[in-house]
Amino acid sequence: MFRLPTEYDVVVVGSGHAGIEAALAAARIGCRTLMLTQNLDTIGQMSCNPAIGGLAKGHIVREIDAMGGVMGANADSTGIQFRMLNRTKGPSVRAPRVQCDKKAYQFRMKAILERTDDLDIKQANVSRILVDNGIAVGVETDFGLAIAARSVVITSGTFLRGLLHVGESSKPGGRMADSNSTLSANLQQLGFKVGRFKTGTPCRLNARSIDFSRCQIQAGEEPPPTFAFQPEEIATCLDDEIFTLNFFPNGRFHVEQMPCWITHTTSQTHEIIRANLNRSPLYAGRIKGTGPRYCPSIEDKVVKFSDRASHQIFLEPEGRHTSEYYVNGVSTSLPYEIQLEFLRSIPALEHAEIMRPGYAVEYDYFPPTQLLPTLETRLIGGLYFAGQVNGTSGYEEAAAQGLVAGANAALKVQGRSRFILERQEAYIGVLIDDLVTKGTEEPYRMFTSRAEHRLFLRHDNADQRLTNRAFGVGLVNQARWASFQEKMGLLNQARLTAIETKVRGIPIAQLLKRPDFSVMDLPHEIVSSAPPSVWELVETDFKYEGYAARQSEQNRQLERRGRQIIPDGLDYNKIAGLRSETRQKLSALRPTSLGQAARISGITPADIAIISIWLMKNNLHN
Repeated sequence: MFRLPTEYDVVVVGSGHAGIEAALAAARIGCRTLMLTQNLDTIGQMSCNPAIGGLAKGHIVREIDAMGGVMGANADSTGIQFRMLNRTKGPSVRAPRVQCDKKAYQFRMKAILERTDDLDIKQANVSRILVDNGIAVGVETDFGLAIAARSVVITSGTFLRGLLHVGESSKPGGRMADSNSTLSANLQQLGFKVGRFKTGTPCRLNARSIDFSRCQIQAGEEPPPTFAFQPEEIATCLDDEIFTLNFFPNGRFHVEQMPCWITHTTSQTHEIIRANLNRSPLYAGRIKGTGPRYCPSIEDKVVKFSDRASHQIFLEPEGRHTSEYYVNGVSTSLPYEIQLEFLRSIPALEHAEIMRPGYAVEYDYFPPTQLLPTLETRLIGGLYFAGQVNGTSGYEEAAAQGLVAGANAALKVQGRSRFILERQEAYIGVLIDDLVTKGTEEPYRMFTSRAEHRLFLRHDNADQRLTNRAFGVGLVNQARWASFQEKMGLLNQARLTAIETKVRGIPIAQLLKRPDFSVMDLPHEIVSSAPPSVWELVETDFKYEGYAARQSEQNRQLERRGRQIIPDGLDYNKIAGLRSETRQKLSALRPTSLGQAARISGITPADIAIISIWLMKNNLHN
């Protein structure tokens, strides 16, 4: 065995979205960091949908950005369509989403990593964690290279004993055209409990074979909403990088947006799929892993929603310079010929040509109840897990865990206090608390309903919640901190103006609480005292502070009701407003109290509130 002469503070295993944020966080804090990846050419690859953000996920990306992470800025730099979801709803559930140029996102991220101080990148397949007296001291590769480290972060995605399925065919791999990882066996030998999950991806089509005239167009928004709190950094941090597609000339965000398209399945589509379920590895019993409930395959949709005449499908471009289109909504592992047959039964896809088939992948994960809130393992000191290895799904959830794990790995090496986000201060706090206390029985996905403090946890105030904390541990640089302080000065002055200044004899703060009044109704001389974005924050804060206060009181009441007894034999089907998932889990597990119910994986604070109110209304509380 050859030992690498360089010793590292932090070694990150994996170069997906979790690995990227972990490595960059450790390096920003000042630790000598090494990222190891099986393939340097697939760093930051978007294995599934080339999009960042969405409901709740967009909140996470803005929190990552508020703490100095790169996912949001990289999505802004390489985005080809920008939208704000739920724009007509309350501000707490609005969320940005960006469709990215798949290759531009990947290669620009690689350039960022290569130019980061205190960070090295090497191609290697890690096969063993080196442990001494219960402490991780390095890693060993399959070629017999030993690398010393004071802490190790595992971010191996779907590669741990990954197995790919297309119809009756299966082969090892973490994703199509990439080999799997053997590290899982070593982790089991070290004493970790292991589980098995499954995920999947749709096929990709050649744009020239799609009849877009038969589709409904879905254009991006103008002006495009960004993730980055300092979007002007996009034009300067990698201004010689050809993969930076979007810029800020003259202070305005310039994007050449591409449309997405909408079509739908038909009854014929469903008939073809039903007739071939026996050839699906999922329904034939060849796939043992549990799949994501909230991102089902098209086979699952047809079977479980048999009353639906059709399902919506989004045709999304994979980049500005490619003909590949991602078929969002038809994740499948059916045989190639069946995929082609059912696709050609869909309007606009009658002549579709598959460039890459859809497939399913099974992989090992390690139940996250084996972790501390820092994402350090309870079993081995200095060893951290982040991303799909913890049972989550999604780029955003993975990146969030990577940032926290990488930061804590670096802080531990430096002998400093750990970095933990609480449920009431960040969606990332909700995510990690759910994982380490409840675990997960299926690939975990973030939803706004999981956060009992969601009225506070808006995407637009993530920097107000987190930048100060991140600066304190070294995740945010001095330039970003100075810009944030300047913004907070303007925001505090605008709030003071709203409280002290009257219009038509009424304080502005009171006027802004009215649903029919906005900052646009204020005199120009008042609005011009701060940027429009600052006044928008002030308006939101005042307009919804009553709702937020009410939610806080409800949360306090729920905490007090944790001991409330649930009657034996309660029929959850009688309780209106509960999700089907909630009814299934509570009926199966039969918790005896609301506190016990709240600790069940997948049960949200909103579920507990609904049950509590129903019990009181029916005089079943005590």
